[in-house]
Parts: sequence; C-alpha cells; structure tokens
Amino acid sequence: MTVSGALALCAVTAPTAQAAQAASPTIVPCSEGALVNAIDAANAAGGGTLILAPFCTYSLTSAHGGDGDGPSGLPNITSPISMTGLGTTITRDNEADPFRIIEVDGPSHEPYGQGQLTLTTITVRNGDAGDDVGGGIANFGGHVILTASTVRDNGADLGGGIYTDNALTLTASGVHDNTAATDGGGIYKNSGSVSLLASPIVHNSPNNCGANPPAVPDC
Repeated sequence: MTVSGALALCAVTAPTAQAAQAASPTIVPCSEGALVNAIDAANAAGGGTLILAPFCTYSLTSAHGGDGDGPSGLPNITSPISMTGLGTTITRDNEADPFRIIEVDGPSHEPYGQGQLTLTTITVRNGDAGDDVGGGIANFGGHVILTASTVRDNGADLGGGIYTDNALTLTASGVHDNTAATDGGGIYKNSGSVSLLASPIVHNSPNNCGANPPAVPDC
C-alpha cells in the first residue's frame, strides 16, 4: 500500500473508531462521586449512556448542580443522557441540606442546554426543593423520559415529584407519595406536554397533578 493510501485509510477509520468509543456505555460504580463524575463527563462529551450499579442506592450528601432555581443533587443535565439501572435508587441523604435530585436544562432555560434525560428502572426519591420547583426532577426546557421508573417521597413548592415546562413522557412508571406546598404534589406541568402510559400518579399531596391549562391528561 502506498503512503497516500495508508493516510486515506486512517482518515476513514479513525473517526469511525472515535464514534464507536463515544457511543460505548459507561459503567458507573455504586458511589456518589462516581455518578457525579460520569454525568460531568457525559455532558462534556455531548451526551452519553450510563449503566448504573444494580440494586445500588446512590446517596447524595451534597448538591453538585443547580442555579437560580435552587440546588440540585446531581450536575445539571445539559446533553442527551441515558441512565439505566436495576433496582437502583438515587436519593438525597437524610442528613444532607435540602436540594432537588435532578435538573434538566433545555435551550429555553440555558442557551447552550440540550438536556434530555432518559431513566430506565431507576427510583428518584427524597429530593427537597423547598420553595422552588421539582423536588425529584425539574425539567426546564428539556425532555424527560421515564420507563419502568419511580419518583417518590420528594417535596417542593410546585411539582413535588416532577416539574416540567417542556416534554415529559412516562411509560410503566409511578409517581407517588410526593408533596407540594402549593400545587402538583406528583407532577406540575407549567407548559409543554405530558404523556402517561400505564403510569399511575397516586397518593400525592395536596393533589396528584397541577397545571396551567390544559390539565395533565389521564392524571
């Protein structure tokens, strides 16, 4: 093979190898620091797939994200990130200061935000947004997709479990035993769309769903 041919082959194969490497999932050990670092790395790479430890409880002892809408336990989701677990829980430690668990930022909230969060077989619990919104998950202009997941035992002023102002999709997922001081104990839809498929929103206080008109369907 000529030198020019070898260079041409490298030019073709190198990006393919890089793309394959970028698409490889990240295995996240069962620790707060490992999960925080994995999300930071995924955001820096423009997105990623995280495989969380089975039957692990990621207990968050301090806030690692947030902005003017209050602190968040995990770094803000600003890119397409998928997290898959198996009997896996992400929770705020009972001794920690109040903070929500997850914030997802889209372009309407953060100019460079392209946040899309997909959770599969994961429980989000014990977030406390205080006077802010979205105790478990606050979706600010992004897209949140939950499959076979649970949001429970969280609190906020609006949207004790989940607050959303863009797109929220739940499939075979539950939102229960969350509390809001004002409205939307389970889900508060400020704007955008909410799609529920085989996803019970129950036992939330003072109500299961709150919204600016129109109301959340099937809730």
